[in-house]
Amino acid sequence: SFALRERGGFVVALRNGIWLASIKGQFERSVAEPPYETSHHRFNDGRCDPQGRFVVGSMNESRDADSGALYRLGTDFTLTRLFGNMTISNGLAFSPDGGTMYHADTPARVVRAYDYDAGAALPTNGRTFIQWHRDDERPDGAAVDSAGDYWVAHYRGGRIVRFSPQGTLVAEYPVPAMCPTMCAFGGDDLRTLYVTTARQMREDDELARLPQSGGIFSMRVDVPGLPEPRFRG
Repeated sequence: SFALRERGGFVVALRNGIWLASIKGQFERSVAEPPYETSHHRFNDGRCDPQGRFVVGSMNESRDADSGALYRLGTDFTLTRLFGNMTISNGLAFSPDGGTMYHADTPARVVRAYDYDAGAALPTNGRTFIQWHRDDERPDGAAVDSAGDYWVAHYRGGRIVRFSPQGTLVAEYPVPAMCPTMCAFGGDDLRTLYVTTARQMREDDELARLPQSGGIFSMRVDVPGLPEPRFRG
């Protein structure tokens, strides 16, 4: 995952740690060592909080233990562990006022909401926001719109699902690929929803039915998204 920097370029989370990169994508320097064993763990989903700190989670590629964790990279490049006990960190997003943080553990099929202290940059009071049970209800990447609705990709479900701040299902949007991975708002008015999808490790018959798998899709929406904060480090 990555975020734009206020000073130009990007902050990028990779298997071998967190790096700063130029606007052309050239890695310039490492700012945080990987806080895990790189042979079976890596960084995954992440974004900046409203105060410009980079929040990013890790995942256990072996999927044999809940050894993933969520971290915060401060503007001074200090990496702090926020909490653990997850397998695949995903679905990170913030409410429009910045007071609520959403976070998913994909294999557990759960999204939790946390109170988010802007000053301390700490999530507290975690509670279940959405719980699913079927194999096609695996929460992946997510985004929040300006009304506070939470949009999340259902990996293996071929759709984007949208929930109100109260956790009520608002709508479902089909995607012509079985495995959408992330949604994000863009365009001049932030009313274009972009969706990335996966193609790797999918069966031949699935790809024959859904040949656009691995593509990027978009649609116009009524409610605009939120501008993405930039990393202030």
